[in-house]
Amino acid sequence: MGKSRKIKIKRLADEIFDKYMDRVSTNYDENKQLIDEILVGSSKTIRNMLTGHLTRRMNQGVSP
Repeated sequence: MGKSRKIKIKRLADEIFDKYMDRVSTNYDENKQLIDEILVGSSKTIRNMLTGHLTRRMNQGVSP
């Protein structure tokens, strides 16, 4: 049951990456501000998990 949230987070992060590829960076704080602009009213936990996944993906140099 714990795996479903991770799958949803990764899927949502991939969608955000595809739509806002030019604004995603390798800096965690910049990505956090981007997520705040995109997702209004999301929880802090969800925001941090999305930001971490986007930052990790950019630092690894993985493209869609």
